[in-house]
Amino acid sequence: MNSPTAPSAPSTPAAQPESLIEYPSLFPIKVMGLKVDGLVHAITMIAHEFDPAFDASTIELRESKGGKYLGITVTVTVTSREQLDELYRTLSTHPMVKVVL
Repeated sequence: MNSPTAPSAPSTPAAQPESLIEYPSLFPIKVMGLKVDGLVHAITMIAHEFDPAFDASTIELRESKGGKYLGITVTVTVTSREQLDELYRTLSTHPMVKVVL
């Protein structure tokens, strides 16, 4: 015999912290693209746009095994979630960039 059950209350999402990142924060971003002239310069210019104090000497480069792709790690100082999101959008939509992590 089935007994009627009370309708459950709609679930409400648990309160989430706005961000797990404390701002300002040094934040590494890995960008990958085809190994072509101008890629590192383009990524450096974008990093400077979002972090005027960005130190280009901290850029880390790593070629793919076959040498076709280049991984570029830039560590920028981010001051807000909005700034970080916009930096990811700008990098992701750049025509020379394949992946942003």
